[in-house]
Amino acid sequence: MEANNCGRVLIVDDEANMCQLLETDLRLRGFQPTWRTAPNEAIHLVKSQDFDVVLTDLRMKGMSGTELCERVTANRPDIPVIVMTAFGSLETAVAAIRAGAYDFVTKPIEMELLALTLSRAVKHRELQEKVKLLSEEVAQGGHFEEMVGSSPVMSKLYDQIARIASTEASVLVCGESGTGKELVARSIHRRSNRRSGPFVPVNCAALPETLLESELFGHAKGAFTDAKAERRGLFLQAEGGTLFLDEIGELPLAMQPKLLRALEESRVRPVGGDQEVPFDVRLITATNRDLLAEVEEGRFREDLFYRINVIQLDLPPLRARGTDTLLLAQRFVEQAGKRSQRDVLGISEPAAERLLNYSWPGNVRELRNVMERAVALTAFEKIAVDDLPEKIRDYRSSQVFIGGDDPSELVSMQEVERRYILHVLNAVDNNKSLAAQVLGLDRKTLYRKLKQYGVDD
Repeated sequence: MEANNCGRVLIVDDEANMCQLLETDLRLRGFQPTWRTAPNEAIHLVKSQDFDVVLTDLRMKGMSGTELCERVTANRPDIPVIVMTAFGSLETAVAAIRAGAYDFVTKPIEMELLALTLSRAVKHRELQEKVKLLSEEVAQGGHFEEMVGSSPVMSKLYDQIARIASTEASVLVCGESGTGKELVARSIHRRSNRRSGPFVPVNCAALPETLLESELFGHAKGAFTDAKAERRGLFLQAEGGTLFLDEIGELPLAMQPKLLRALEESRVRPVGGDQEVPFDVRLITATNRDLLAEVEEGRFREDLFYRINVIQLDLPPLRARGTDTLLLAQRFVEQAGKRSQRDVLGISEPAAERLLNYSWPGNVRELRNVMERAVALTAFEKIAVDDLPEKIRDYRSSQVFIGGDDPSELVSMQEVERRYILHVLNAVDNNKSLAAQVLGLDRKTLYRKLKQYGVDD
């Protein structure tokens, strides 16, 4: 948790004055309070945002604090609930504890005592999360759902997935082609409260523009020439589950406002239909494009970008995952050997060195294909260097040459800068936002330098 952030607190009380009073005091004490006077709105907020603790009044119009506690703990058992009650209703407060409340405080509120109770609840949640993550790490030994890898970047990703899976927030998964974005989406779905519902994946780039609206929203009978029967779209097919829109950056501009409206209203209108149909779906999207750059260049709507990008997960390229390459390669060797009934036990040390040196522009997908080929070709128990493609056997890592003993080889500072910028762009798969971040430049400066060096956008 960040410094000066004692925890995110959702205050629920039907008296706005009380909410404002609590908000002011708790903010001064380092908490991040949010408040709602309508319990139903608070429950909706808990489903879509992450809080460290919920602080609720016991007696409210429309819903009691006990019922709110039951509903919060049913949907988000990881979030502790603290109930505020008057002296005369202690028995009811005990009932709230039985309903799953973490603790209760009595009115009139002593702010010092309330702050201590909230801090204790926040630490309780942190400890629960750590125990859960450590248990999963020990049990899986470098595996997380279907993903393989124990590098720091992947461990960070696993931690993020574990934390956000149970929320209802929209997730944008960013990463190069072949990095496994759909595996990330499936992991989130399996760990979410929607895991018993369907997981519906669709690649936006694979659908013709003319059919995209019908595929997503469905169509009525007779809506167009081939519409001989009514069809439910993918949003309705994913009812109660998760819809995964891969390659969202390929979505045509004309389709983007329709998708935005559907997401904001949680309703779709089938093509040729007279009525809108409500849906209950969590959306996960993915892209290999620099969507922020797409927004700046007018190819992607800004409002849709922020609607789908509530939480962004960055999936690292294989070249940034260190020895994960060998863990994955061993997994693929075992799988390919089993399918082809060949007794290939692993990878020789010289071949492993070549695998680690290679840059893997096709990422995990390319590695899997290389290992399947190697298992098919090898005459040994372990994959040898000669079993690898020539481009990997003879690969030499590109370097930025900045000097030497021969004066004729020396280059100017401007040339060094040009080469280094191109090197970074290549390393991050031409993602301008990420390149600017690595270089310590703002995006406008990076664009100006690319133009200066005559590099095509």
